Amino acid sequence: MAKPLSINDDQATNAKDRNFITALSRGLELLRAFGAGEEYLGNAELSSRTGIPRPTVSRLTYTLTQLGYLQHNERLEKYRLGAGVLALGYRYLASMSIREIARPHMQRLADATDCMVALCNADRGTMTYIEVCQGSGPLIMRLETGSRIPMITSAVGRAWLCGIPQSKRDQLLQDFSKRDPDNWSTVEQGLQAAMKDYTQYGFCISEGDWEREVSAVAVPLVLEDGAEVMAINCGGASLRLSHRVLTENLGPRLRDLAEQIKGSLDPVVGGKR
Repeated sequence: MAKPLSINDDQATNAKDRNFITALSRGLELLRAFGAGEEYLGNAELSSRTGIPRPTVSRLTYTLTQLGYLQHNERLEKYRLGAGVLALGYRYLASMSIREIARPHMQRLADATDCMVALCNADRGTMTYIEVCQGSGPLIMRLETGSRIPMITSAVGRAWLCGIPQSKRDQLLQDFSKRDPDNWSTVEQGLQAAMKDYTQYGFCISEGDWEREVSAVAVPLVLEDGAEVMAINCGGASLRLSHRVLTENLGPRLRDLAEQIKGSLDPVVGGKR
């Protein structure tokens, strides 16, 4: 799997930008280093993950703790995310009217197909779930809002890549190829197949590419004339989602769902509500 994009990848460019504040970017990078299921990290682990020198990490974690963005466990001598980060996350989600508008449409599809439907945003090399609706069956993916999955092997990540301008997509794929050259040939084949599917069907397909037991379809959600691109997926256990079900049922229904969401958003963006 390709390594996620990090702040170090842009240092050469940002070094020449007089408006770029390196100390701030490093502090935010530390907060990003905490992954799902990893409650505590120490300064050494944070330094290893971010490439930031350990003495600098120590000063940053102290500052972030004082501001409430980290909590320090003296017994473990490690840190976890603090309430300040949670508050920022909730404020971000609360400000996104698209979640409120999209959720009823998403839940109807989840109930009708007994699948999981999720709205996602890109975050460097991953896709972050910002809204999730679940069906009621036993073979449902139990991912939640805030979950992160790989961009280049998931249907929703590939759909997002199909929705962004080609120049931006080419740069991202070039970065990914440099981070994982040994596996890039296989990954590239999957990406090319996804783009072919998008051209043919209007949606991307993933059959066990991200997780062997998971199949899904996804479409980009291009908003405000391309100014913002999100993606939405629909998936579940591969045992019940055959290629035919994906291409003839879920895919077309998800494509229609995306159009319904965009249609509901247009009056809001236009200031009519």
